[in-house]
Amino acid sequence: MKERSIGIILFRKANKEIKYLLLYRKPHENFKESWDFPKGNIEEKESEIETLKRELMEETGISNFNLIKNFKEKIQLFYKKDGNTIFKEIIFYLGETKTNDIKLSYEHDDFKWCNYEDAIKLLT
Repeated sequence: MKERSIGIILFRKANKEIKYLLLYRKPHENFKESWDFPKGNIEEKESEIETLKRELMEETGISNFNLIKNFKEKIQLFYKKDGNTIFKEIIFYLGETKTNDIKLSYEHDDFKWCNYEDAIKLLT
């Protein structure tokens, strides 16, 4: 089984420091505890950018951001769901926002704006 997701590494500048947005999810059903960037599965007939915009809005309430040109990174992983092994490809874009306030969706339990070092430590 295969899945394909699109995500965004979103940052903002705060007092001359760059902060990255991480979303937190408590462990439940098929999910382990995680800190991650906003992301989600591509829906039928959606482009990568349409998915990115929809997921960012759904998960954070952010619609005002600028994509950084020429940044597109792909990661691949396997995970188990309902006893099945899933191959997942996640494509990340890079974006900047001036928005500080987040409106979390039901999918997440918390968020943090982190500097690079803290983000690297938290990311799962």
